[in-house]
Parts: sequence; C-alpha cells; structure tokens
Amino acid sequence: MKKVFFALTGLLSLSVLQAQVKEGTIVYEQKINMHKTIQDEQMRAMLPEFRTAKFMLLFSDSISMYKPVPEDEAPDPFAGGGGARVMIRMGAGGGDLYKNFSQNRSVQTSEVGGKNFLIVDSIVQQPWKLGNETKKVLGYNCHKATRKIMQPTGVIRRMVMSGGGGATADTTTQKMPPGKEVEVVAWYADDLISPVGPESFGQLPGVILQLDVDNGTTVYNALEVKKTVDAKELKEPKKGKVVTKQELQKMMMEMMGGQGGGGIRINN
Repeated sequence: MKKVFFALTGLLSLSVLQAQVKEGTIVYEQKINMHKTIQDEQMRAMLPEFRTAKFMLLFSDSISMYKPVPEDEAPDPFAGGGGARVMIRMGAGGGDLYKNFSQNRSVQTSEVGGKNFLIVDSIVQQPWKLGNETKKVLGYNCHKATRKIMQPTGVIRRMVMSGGGGATADTTTQKMPPGKEVEVVAWYADDLISPVGPESFGQLPGVILQLDVDNGTTVYNALEVKKTVDAKELKEPKKGKVVTKQELQKMMMEMMGGQGGGGIRINN
C-alpha cells in the first residue's frame, strides 16, 4: 500500500513540474489614460482620452527582453483640421529593456537624435506585498500582489495655436504636480516561473500577466502567452554609448527645447 501511495505522489509531483513553464513569449496591451497623466487643459483637448500600444516580453528563467511591438502607420487625427500634430512615444524608455537576473544586471536601449545609447544598471529589489486573492488570466491561475511607487515629476511644453493654422511653442512650461505615491496591483501566474513582467515590474514568484498602476492610469493586459522563446532574442544589447539615466534625460530635454512646435515626446 505504501508503494502505491509513493508512486501516486511521485506522479503528481512530476505532473506539477511538467505544468510549470520557465520560458515563453508574451504580448501585452498597454492602455494609458492620457487625460489623467496630462494636466494642461489645452493639451487634453487635443488628445484622445486613451492611448494603447503593444509590447512583447521574451523570457527564460533568468533572462528577459521587453520591447515595443511596431505599430502600423496610423492616420494623423489632426491632419486637415488646421491643428498641431502631437507626437507621443511610449514604452520602456522608448527602446528595449534587457534583464539578466543571475547577474543582477539591466540594460535599457534608447535612441536620441539618431544616436543609440545604453543605460546599464543593477536590478533594484521591489517590495511587493503578496495577497491571497486569485483569478484566472488567459487560463492561468494568478495571485494578487501590491506595492507602492512614487510617480516621477516632469515638464510638458505647452502648445498654442497660431492664426495661420500652424503651431508655435509657448515660451512657458507647465510643471506637473510633485511626485506622489501610487498603488500598483499585479496579477502573477503560478505556473509561469520567471521573475518578469511588463516594463520594469517583476521579481514576483511568477510572470505578471496583468498590471494596474494608479487605479487605471496605466494598465497592462497579456493578450497572448506562448510557451516557447527564440533564444537569439535574449542576447544583451551592445550597440550604443553607455550613459546614465540623468545624462539621457538631459539630452532629451535639450532636444525638446529645440523642437519648436514640431512635437512632444512622452516616455513612461
């Protein structure tokens, strides 16, 4: 009888191990409430309330690569109406985000002024609070986790309309409200064993399939999960000059200051 019991226990343990996935490819939809992130009323009137984009997360048990999915050329919503065109770019700093958890190393790619840059950093620990709530996401059993983060401050250039239908840049800037503490809610899959998720979020017992930042301000939803990954896509980026976050932000602000009314770039 004991032999039968141990045999059944061994088969059950084997089935659980086989069900666990340690590599894969996930496509996320990012949905941002632009009216909640932009304080300027003029700017709000020029933009739709929500902006969506897609991103891809490729991962193994110790390495991940997060990158934007190229969008098809969308028609300019301001074309023909005499309005200013506002360019918005979103994502993980505008480029790819590589993480090597065994080496505690991250590399963020970015392109500014036609030049490639790399931000090399260590992976910062994230103080999640694990909960007991569960729900199904794409058929995967997920647990809830929460944490608090500080939303960064920023500056948005104001745009004013010229009489000829073009756009000129106001000489003033509108400072966004000071940084505030907001809640992040994550749902991670028990059977996808990798400490990864959308953007820089992760370090949970499983892959994050849903994420909500600041009560609907920015939401990520996994649209598709594949249990395979192309190992070639998990190589560390090497093309570009290594800079700090502060140096890259300074370059971007200088470029924005020299754009005139050409557009605005927003990165999350």
